[in-house]
Amino acid sequence: MGIFNKIKNMFAKDKSDESEVVEVLEEEEQVEEELPKAKEEKKEEKQKVEEKKKVQEEVKVYEKGLTKSREGFVSKLANLTNKYHKITEDYFDELEEILIMADIGVDTVISFMDRLRKRVKHENIESTEYLKEIIVDELFIIYVNDSVIVNKINFSEKKPTVILFVGVNGVGKTTTIAKLANKMIDEGKKVKLVAGDTFRAGATKQLEEWATRVGASFYGKEEGADPSSVIYDGLSEALKDDTDVVMIDTAGRLQNKVNLMNELEKINRVIGKIIPDAPHETLLVIDATTGQNGISQAVSFKEITNITGIVLTKLDGTAKGGIVLAIKEQVGIPVKYIGLGERKEDLQVFDIEKYIYGLFKDMM
Repeated sequence: MGIFNKIKNMFAKDKSDESEVVEVLEEEEQVEEELPKAKEEKKEEKQKVEEKKKVQEEVKVYEKGLTKSREGFVSKLANLTNKYHKITEDYFDELEEILIMADIGVDTVISFMDRLRKRVKHENIESTEYLKEIIVDELFIIYVNDSVIVNKINFSEKKPTVILFVGVNGVGKTTTIAKLANKMIDEGKKVKLVAGDTFRAGATKQLEEWATRVGASFYGKEEGADPSSVIYDGLSEALKDDTDVVMIDTAGRLQNKVNLMNELEKINRVIGKIIPDAPHETLLVIDATTGQNGISQAVSFKEITNITGIVLTKLDGTAKGGIVLAIKEQVGIPVKYIGLGERKEDLQVFDIEKYIYGLFKDMM
């Protein structure tokens, strides 16, 4: 079974699954009168159903958030299939253009097209209708590339886990920190936000307001203070008050790489002095609507510091959702979270299978 059919079968069962969820949850009240063993079995069944319901809700967020990309990309692919019933060089040329317009990236597309041509030749594929499924398979392979996909936060065994956020101004870094803090607080973690961006006017106040709204503790100083001293004191406080996760905001200036590199090096040294092996994650926040410029930012930050994961914001605001594939292929850093809307629930742990389904749902 190809990836196309596997993903189709995984997620295209919404109606039957929803009725199953309702049925199991309605039986919950009867459990109290059952035997202990039956109660335990019912508890396990309920847990499985609730997990399935959670997956369904996440899939719907992907479907909604990728609407613009799906309508742009898949409709063009469908039109191409209607136009060409057999695979020709003209078909390949137009397909290449569609993929580039989806912001998958020129280098990635060229590599993809070479592999697709070889597969068509090797498997003797003639039908463009069947080739649609092969395209989905190959796009999945581009992202996975025989590697283990790490999309989870690397939590430290010893408190606190330190997550450093970097990225240029205007990409949604502060709201991303707030949304991720909210997720972790909902999971029962004690979270502290530290305002390491002391240069942008209003940045400290903005982060403090978000901390109040999501229920996180906060540490910051006046604007213009030395970021490293703010972070040092914030981490010292986190060690005393038994914080589980510390999220550190940083300045978003990329105009002068040397200054930014020196600043991040100093911040990393300070963090390491207080908490050895920290930061445990350095997440680069990129605005998906900036397209190839966002990929350039990823390349630049990778040269400056050790990026462990990418948060791709505003993916719902672009028709060029292929940037997810381009970043992984060109920069080699996994996307750990994607922003698919304004609500806090719209920040999702990145899942390549849900992403492929959300992008190609109308073909399945």
